[in-house]
Amino acid sequence: MFTQIKTSRENKEVVTLLTRKLGLGTENVIARMAFTYSLSKDRKLDLNSIKDSSGKEYSKSVLFGEYHDIYLGLLCVHYGLYKTDKDIGRYIKMHVDDGLQLLNDEVNSRSNIDGFDFLSEKINYSLNLL
Repeated sequence: MFTQIKTSRENKEVVTLLTRKLGLGTENVIARMAFTYSLSKDRKLDLNSIKDSSGKEYSKSVLFGEYHDIYLGLLCVHYGLYKTDKDIGRYIKMHVDDGLQLLNDEVNSRSNIDGFDFLSEKINYSLNLL
């Protein structure tokens, strides 16, 4: 059962920088965004490619708040897992790390973007796919 995760050493700084640059709230908000952004790419990550765990630590309640069941459900559906699978925490960690890298690359490739504009563009893009 998942109780806490730690990001990679590299992503400890990335989450802090994204939090400052986007201005959307605390670091756990950015980590939530990273997790769901990674899942939205519809890729299955390989557990053998897990990064180090020397970064920012998040408990289940801090990372996902009162909606932990929903976030867990997204992951379980994506991988076809049951909520008590022994690898749930590892998958969560991998998607947080992956999402932080994806967000960092995207935000850094664009100058002068704030969090509101970034989220608005993502929402509009997704709505146009419908």
